[in-house]
Amino acid sequence: MLSLLGFLTICVFLGLILTRRLSVLLSLILVPVIFALIGGFGSKEVGEMVLSGIKQVAPTGILLIFAVLYFSLMIDAGLFDPIVSGIIRLAKGDPLKITLGTAILAMLVHLDGDGTATFMITITALLPIYKKLGIKKLILPCIVALSVGVMHLVPWSGTVARALNVMKTDPAQLIIPVLPSMAGGILWVLFVSYWLGKKERKRLGIVQLNYNHNQELSDAQKESRRPGLFWFNTVLTISLISALILSLAPPSALFIIGFAVAILINYPSQAEQRKRIQAHATNVFSVSIIVFAAGVFSGILMGTKMIDAMALSVVSIVPKEHAGHLPALVGFTSMPLSLVFTPDAYYFGVVPVLKTAAIHYGLNPVEIGRAAILGQMTTGFPLSPLTASTFILVGLSEVELADHQKFAFKWAFGTTVIMTIIAMLTGAISI
Repeated sequence: MLSLLGFLTICVFLGLILTRRLSVLLSLILVPVIFALIGGFGSKEVGEMVLSGIKQVAPTGILLIFAVLYFSLMIDAGLFDPIVSGIIRLAKGDPLKITLGTAILAMLVHLDGDGTATFMITITALLPIYKKLGIKKLILPCIVALSVGVMHLVPWSGTVARALNVMKTDPAQLIIPVLPSMAGGILWVLFVSYWLGKKERKRLGIVQLNYNHNQELSDAQKESRRPGLFWFNTVLTISLISALILSLAPPSALFIIGFAVAILINYPSQAEQRKRIQAHATNVFSVSIIVFAAGVFSGILMGTKMIDAMALSVVSIVPKEHAGHLPALVGFTSMPLSLVFTPDAYYFGVVPVLKTAAIHYGLNPVEIGRAAILGQMTTGFPLSPLTASTFILVGLSEVELADHQKFAFKWAFGTTVIMTIIAMLTGAISI
């Protein structure tokens, strides 16, 4: 009975969000509550499950809020402006250098884990250059998508935040073992950028380019810039990321402190501080509130034991001799499934079942999370029609989604394949 209720909960949840009959936020809350009540659980029991789930995801939600705020402040302050100007200056009208510079810029800007912000910054800055040089329109969104996809494995991205929530583990356990895979993915993206740039250099040659990034900034952007604090912001950001990797303190605590220091030094007046926070409040709220709603979903499925019952059903179907291949299978299929499942549907509907099944098979359940983030809404999200930021990417690039998907899919899938193979070779996921 519990197994059936669990599968019905997930199917109804997926159906509602895929058909857009109900928002993700409301689906995460209402669907499990209704099925828990149908299953005979009382309102008091359901309420306790809700609170338990929220408590479990609270550190992840706090991490997401302050990490996005921190890196948004760094973008506002102009931390990445010298990089943009430097790339343009060094490229000197060479399409090959432009494509490589595009990849490097997108990776650096995407340290904030916010796809929308990265697309707006990189596409807006580089599209005029691509047009002036005559580089094929599909190359810019392709390279940006690949770069953002592999960098979306940072612990504070929305996708990894979902994986951390479901895995109930810390970033060190989930992320550090896949760092070699991430490095391999970065090298692959640079290779693809080199390959595409070389073809464009052969077609177009090297042309004279006159372009000044600073002159292209709007008045509002110029007002928020803090060029005199560039080195302070650089040292602060490097120190923060180093402390995160070395696990010197809980990630949420690090970003709370980092954000407080950054906003105080860059924008000392309270009026400026309010203005910067308000500028990013909508994005921060819309992302973080989903995490707490997901806590309701996972709290009820775990509290009612639906997850355990569903996993036992899966275990009874899959032959034990093939169970060891489950993490690898999840890894190789993760990127294409981004075109079918939203991140919420996959991480809150599919991954919990796979995780519990892995436990029953005697596998390390965290491997399921590691395998999933190698493609599902990381390398896959900039091509998925199920994420709003994808439409920002293609809209700003002035290309059609179908053309973008057709051009970029093989390169994005290649990123996941390479990262999955490296994860298998390094032991991050079992073979």
